[in-house]
Amino acid sequence: MILPISYKLNLNFDRDTVWSVLAEKEHLNLFHPFCKKNEAQLWNDKSKKDSLEYLNGVILYRDFFEWNEGFGFKLNIGTKKGKKSKVIWELQGDRTSSIKITVYPHIYGDKNSIIYLFAYLIFIRPRLRKYLKSVVNGLNWYLENKRPIPNNYFGHHKWFSQKN
Repeated sequence: MILPISYKLNLNFDRDTVWSVLAEKEHLNLFHPFCKKNEAQLWNDKSKKDSLEYLNGVILYRDFFEWNEGFGFKLNIGTKKGKKSKVIWELQGDRTSSIKITVYPHIYGDKNSIIYLFAYLIFIRPRLRKYLKSVVNGLNWYLENKRPIPNNYFGHHKWFSQKN
């Protein structure tokens, strides 16, 4: 059982402006508040792959498997040899737009018990939703301020911020 988690934000920017940021190579360096480094591994018209190093040193690899020019993309993210989570970025609108990120987390994906559902509802969903909210708000912050977002701008995150 894999239950998706989403966060959507309306933006006061046209879809083309937002897409111009999302389509950039290493775009997470601009707006992701928990990103230490987003580095392209392969970035061309046929294939897009990159890595995301979080502030706490965890490195995940993103492999884009669907690219819808101007409207979003789909990717798998995870460790090099571990399970992957599916992520969908959707951009809608015209003169004003909205961005929605949906994650299908791999964790507990092969479990169907009430214990795992409880863990999902109490721990996974709230923390992942907070994470997604920070990322989409980071994109909005970048569009408004035209400079990279400061680390942990919307607060620390237990999974991704640097351990103190």
